Amino acid sequence: MIAPIAVSMGDPAGIGPETVAKAWAQRHAQGLAPFFAVGDVRAIEKVWDGPVERVSDPADAAALFDTALPVLSIQDAGDIVPGQPDVDGARCALHALELAVGLTRSGAAGALVTGPVSKAQLYQIGFTDPGQTEFVAERCGISRENTVMMLAGPSLRVVPITTHVALASVAEMLSIELIVAKARVTARGLTKNFGIEHPRLALAGFNPHAGEQGAMGREEIDILRPAIEELRAEGIDIVGPLPADTMFHPRARARFDVALCCYHDQALIPLKTLHFDDGVNITLGLPIVRTSPDHGTAFDIAGRNLAEAGATIAAIQLAASAAARRAALG
Repeated sequence: MIAPIAVSMGDPAGIGPETVAKAWAQRHAQGLAPFFAVGDVRAIEKVWDGPVERVSDPADAAALFDTALPVLSIQDAGDIVPGQPDVDGARCALHALELAVGLTRSGAAGALVTGPVSKAQLYQIGFTDPGQTEFVAERCGISRENTVMMLAGPSLRVVPITTHVALASVAEMLSIELIVAKARVTARGLTKNFGIEHPRLALAGFNPHAGEQGAMGREEIDILRPAIEELRAEGIDIVGPLPADTMFHPRARARFDVALCCYHDQALIPLKTLHFDDGVNITLGLPIVRTSPDHGTAFDIAGRNLAEAGATIAAIQLAASAAARRAALG
């Protein structure tokens, strides 16, 4: 049995509080492990009238979980208006994230699930990381180069080798060393978090038709193929570079456990097309389990009881299963 999972609610003006509450309401139907929310309890009370119980110790969450949503409350979000983010809410979201990371690192929480935040608001209060993934890695003492952002759904897992950068910058950022490093972390992460003993990786080409033997670019020849050869020499099962436009249909997906893609949209377009409501972001390479629903703050629907909890539920389920596998491995 793992310790209760810490769920940072994200921006209090976004849909994070609503989806956390709705996840708790479906705890029995979805078989959710005990979890507790971290953030301003008022953000939940603004959008939900279900039972809430404040806790000061994560250990109390398991006993309370069956009858009320446990919340480790941080009351510094100012006036909360769903759909109207501000810097007070950003400070609350950052405080909640930092506390939840610390509780998970200490073992008081069994895993970490992070709710959606507003980067625009966070940048106004001095946040310097590209996103929560990099922040969590830094707090865990891991360089961002040694972590991998994987997006996972029931029928597809993808890894963007480059993430939140301009498309014009991708070609110059790609390197043999970067691909090899990301693939190594991915292969280990599939075994450690998903229980896949012999993971199968597929690398998408950078150019249309994987470059057509250099006719449409040399990245496949100069960078991707040498990286694949190095990884195969290490015993990693990887194929490619594959034309990206033919590697995501059902028969193709059955041949690999994860697709490594050269840039953000190459990975996230197929993932979100297939699993928009239940896609999960999991960070590989960390000493803790960290997942996140693969959606944003959705300020436009916050407070209107329109948010779907599917991705939050999936993130909690994946966090629990990954933490249990890690615990079994010792």
